[in-house]
Amino acid sequence: MKFEEIKLRLKNKTVGIAGAGGLGSNCAAALVRVGVGTIIIADFDVVSESNLNRQYYFFDQIGKPKVDAMKENLLRISPKANVIAHELKLEPQNLVDIFRNCDIVVEAFDSADQKEMLIETMLSAFPEKPLIVGLGMAGWGMNETIHVRKADNMYICGDEVSEIGIDLPPIAPRVGIVANMQANVVLEILLGDQ
Repeated sequence: MKFEEIKLRLKNKTVGIAGAGGLGSNCAAALVRVGVGTIIIADFDVVSESNLNRQYYFFDQIGKPKVDAMKENLLRISPKANVIAHELKLEPQNLVDIFRNCDIVVEAFDSADQKEMLIETMLSAFPEKPLIVGLGMAGWGMNETIHVRKADNMYICGDEVSEIGIDLPPIAPRVGIVANMQANVVLEILLGDQ
């Protein structure tokens, strides 16, 4: 399939991204680059200097709400993209409303509690909607441990074991690999067989 055909098939698709950190910001950038027509992104945090080691932001955006900075960056990649930004903390009630019309939802949270809440809410409210989760991307190296595992309508990207901690921080290479793996799974689903 030629790239023009890919863009044509993706221009009317909508992808929801829960979280605008390392996974969400990098996944969104990849999806806009390939022509996904609408990105709906939700996050309540602001850009901090410590985010710059792995998130798709710039030094002059420190202090801005992540969703506003992300929208700005995505529109610099593709001015025709439709980016809908929600500056809020996702909870079961608003999550259902925000992601109702999405073809696919990408989970991109740092917190295990938030991941669990999103997974439970999505599986309950939208059991037929594909959900792509990031799990296990801390540290560096160990490329051979990163994979995609499908469980019903949920796709888990990462090594599923490496937990983020002081001695095993999230940094650009592995976070970027998992974020782009999530974007690649989105394409596999939206484009179907090649």
